[in-house]
Parts: sequence; structure tokens; C-alpha cells
Amino acid sequence: MKYTFAQNFNVCRCLALVLTVFLFITTLTCQAQEVLKMSTTTSLLDNGLLDALLPAFKDETGIEVKAVARGTGAAILDGRDGNVDIIFVHARELEEQFIADGYGVARIPVMYNDFVLAGPKKDPAGIAGMNDCVAAFSKLANASSAQFISRGDESGTHFLENKLWKEAQVKMPAAGYLSVGQGMSRTLLIAFEKQAYTLVDRATFLNLNQGDDAESHLVIHCEGDKRFHNIYTLIAVNPKSHPHVNKGAADKFISWIRSDAAMSIITGFRVADTQVFFPVNEE
Repeated sequence: MKYTFAQNFNVCRCLALVLTVFLFITTLTCQAQEVLKMSTTTSLLDNGLLDALLPAFKDETGIEVKAVARGTGAAILDGRDGNVDIIFVHARELEEQFIADGYGVARIPVMYNDFVLAGPKKDPAGIAGMNDCVAAFSKLANASSAQFISRGDESGTHFLENKLWKEAQVKMPAAGYLSVGQGMSRTLLIAFEKQAYTLVDRATFLNLNQGDDAESHLVIHCEGDKRFHNIYTLIAVNPKSHPHVNKGAADKFISWIRSDAAMSIITGFRVADTQVFFPVNEE
């Protein structure tokens, strides 16, 4: 069968139209599938804030954040290895070293909450009502019947705990110290089960301190010390060290999280009817 010039032209037009539609759909799909890989502290997952922030960011930008919750030490290692595009962590000394070594671009402080020292209501260490955390840690170490549960996972929480033991110049007796190598939620659960003390961020404590027996709930015994101030920081992984990272998406997330819309989510986030996060622009 022979085709006329007009028929050939129409076929070509149809093919061109199909190709154009295909490329358009492919472009939209690629845009919708842009991903930002994040490694972050477990506390932001355990207290629920990430569940409030990440869908809002995707709705506005189309970028999906794939977040892996680890301790801060492991999150920073992810950044060093180039496994992620951005880290969301809370241990300033480790963050500064990460940047000094060339793996991070800059520290972007976003918000803060605070740590508390929680434990059983019966309070065998007698630290209830204290606001000097170093003195409280000293009393813990000298209380024969007290037990302390440590995350033991090189997280920001574990990093602070070790600093406080060092400042107090004491160590918990081996029989009273359990290092579990777990995230914040699991550590808090073990402390609840064993009726022991633990260091925990307030948001996670309020979110997870649940149980059938109200009398066995843990309570906050020591709070308000400036050393309990807990700043969360974003750091984009440096493309000079890892050229494959999605620096553009990381920059978009950093810009977005400092917007009024994102800050409204952060400051409006409540756990047990309590505001637990506050914006920070500088330290």
C-alpha cells in the first residue's frame, strides 16, 4: 500500500504528538520523584515532629524526603560516607568537626527543645526537684539502689550523657548501669520496664511515657539546667566531598524549614498539650 505525502505527514504528526506527551509525562514523573535523602536523630521520629514536617515539605515542593532515623553519631557517619544529602542532628561538637573535616557545608540551627532526667516515682536517688544536672548525676552514682539506662549508641543524647558523667567526675556502678545501644523510644521503654532513670528529650518523654499502670509511669526529676538545652541543626553534605549528593534539594529543605509556614508547624507542634519545640536563629 502506498501512502501519500499528506498521509505520511499526518503519521509523523501523530508520532511527534505521542512523543511530546510521553516526554511531558516523563518529565513530570521525574520531578515528582525527586528525593532528598536525610539521616536524622531518632528523637525527631519518636516524638512525631518529622511526621508533621515532611509531608508539608513534599506538598509545597514535590520533593520526597526519605529519612533514616539513627543516633547523631551514625547520622554524621552517613554524611561522611555520602549516603545522604543532609543530616538533622543535635551535638554541636560533632557537627563542627564534621564541617571542619570538609564533609558538611554549614551548621543551620533550626529549633531547640530540652533534655530531662526522668526516673521512677519512688526516686531512690533522691533527685526530685533538682535543676543542677551535674549534681543530679553525682547523686545517681552514689545511690546504691538506683539504676540508669543509657542509650549507648553514640547519639547526641549519649554524647551529652557522657559529658555530664565527666563533669560530675563520677561513674555509675556497673550493677546500676545498663547500656542498651538503642534509640530513644526503646531506651525509654526499657527504663519504664526496669523503673530506672534515663536521660531523654522532653518531647519524646511526653509522647512515649505511657503504660497501663499510672503509678509505674516515669516522672521528670531534674530539668531546667542550661546544659539540657538541645539545639537541632541541619547540615547539607558538601558536594566537594561527595559530588553525587542532591545539594539543590538540601538547600530547598533548609530554605523551607526556616519559612513562616514551617516554623508555624514547629512552634504549633504539641505533645500532651505542651509546646516542645522553639525556633532558634542564632546561638
